[in-house]
Amino acid sequence: MTAARGAGATAQGRAAWLQVRFAFAAAVALAVALAVATDAARAAGELPVVTLTINGHKIAAEVATTNEQRATGLMHRFSLRPDSGMLFVFERAEPQAFWMKNTFIPLSIAFIGTDGRIVNIDDMAPQDERLHWSKAPALYALEMRKGWFAERGIKAGDAVAGMPAPKPR
Repeated sequence: MTAARGAGATAQGRAAWLQVRFAFAAAVALAVALAVATDAARAAGELPVVTLTINGHKIAAEVATTNEQRATGLMHRFSLRPDSGMLFVFERAEPQAFWMKNTFIPLSIAFIGTDGRIVNIDDMAPQDERLHWSKAPALYALEMRKGWFAERGIKAGDAVAGMPAPKPR
């Protein structure tokens, strides 16, 4: 009888130890997630926001103009506010390519030429490292929640109003 109680106590002890270990691992994962989200929010807060309009639809777009801002883009984020996105501004119009490394939000991207018209729109899957190219030289790229453009009937050739001027080199 003593041996059985001892074995039961050992199993209970192991179960309690596993629960503590699991709780600790969950707490660490939560702390890391909060730190990443805080860093992303802090970085996002540093970017200026412009209001763009396409076919009467308004967009609040964070503006990424430096190499570092463009390289980071919407990485490490888990959501976007409605009608919000990120506008990438380049120094000159040329073929542009984007990927979704470390990006957790499914996105649609509109490549925009020097005339402010959409060159092409492409859908991108989270964490997909395949390149998505503009079909012609683009001076801008606008990332929105996946399907945002299609849901509003926005397509290649439509004009984007409110574009900031590119910064000269």
